[in-house]
Amino acid sequence: MVKIGNIEVGEFPLLLAPMEDVSDPPFRAACKQNGADVMYTEFIAAEGLIRDAHKSVQKLDIYDYERPIGIQIFGANIESMRLAADIVERTQPEILDINYGCPVKKVACKGAGAGILQDLPKMQKMTEEIVKRVKLPVTVKTRLGWDDSSIKIMEVAKRLQDVGIKALSIHGRTRKQMYKGEANWEPIAEVKNNPDIHIPIFGNGDIDTPEKALEYKNRYGVDGIMIGRAAIGYPWIFNEIKHYMATGKKLAPPTLEQRVAVCHQHLVHSVEWKGEKQGVFEMRRHYTNYFRGFHGFKPFRTRLVEAGSPQEVIDILGEVGVHYANKVLV
Repeated sequence: MVKIGNIEVGEFPLLLAPMEDVSDPPFRAACKQNGADVMYTEFIAAEGLIRDAHKSVQKLDIYDYERPIGIQIFGANIESMRLAADIVERTQPEILDINYGCPVKKVACKGAGAGILQDLPKMQKMTEEIVKRVKLPVTVKTRLGWDDSSIKIMEVAKRLQDVGIKALSIHGRTRKQMYKGEANWEPIAEVKNNPDIHIPIFGNGDIDTPEKALEYKNRYGVDGIMIGRAAIGYPWIFNEIKHYMATGKKLAPPTLEQRVAVCHQHLVHSVEWKGEKQGVFEMRRHYTNYFRGFHGFKPFRTRLVEAGSPQEVIDILGEVGVHYANKVLV
């Protein structure tokens, strides 16, 4: 049984990656219902939390059905991160996660996210201060390094374990790669299989099928897998991986009715949490994946993206259900 601190998370946990503008409560609800074991919030700016900025504070919303859940924070200033950790602890998640992996310019080039990979002593000091500050188990998500010439993930893992983190998630790319190219899991395996590493090591990057999940589990020996982009609009991937690992057989893909129903539910939760305008707008990124494989779906997708109200979206989803009811997906 894998544990993060004293929290049991399963024999081989599947984690939902923290994704900006994606891993919100409506999306997390769909993933939890479909097999995700541990979830993380979108990353939250420490400076926003301590200034009580609405957008940052709203991301603290967590619900009992999501547990165990981690709240992820990022920042470049140690004191701000310490104060933000206090706010997170009062919210009472199971886990506090630190983002040392975000590659986007506005974050990394200010010394936060993956930017701190260029200053490992500061990374270690910041992490130590947060671990001392809270009673929650602290975890970290990071990348292999800043670029191919500075891959120091083993040193990172040892430094962070030494100051008390309880698990480490590693994305198999450098900051310079962003999300391009193929994720390299070899350094992740080296960390996991190092006899000096005793905390759980979770691998992240390019897991988009049950077959690949099982292959990477066996090949690299990680304690669990974190799934990000492959879950967008397709929360069924978690149960599909679990079923394949348990039986060696693939689950049938979700039916038309299931896709329409989960998409509908996601929309309703999105509107409830964000309000009508924002809830409808932020659902747009999910439609392509919800209905991937539906031949001739593009006109429906265009209408869904252009829809201005929840009822309009619901009506179009109803049309999708009728249109494809007797058709074979390709």
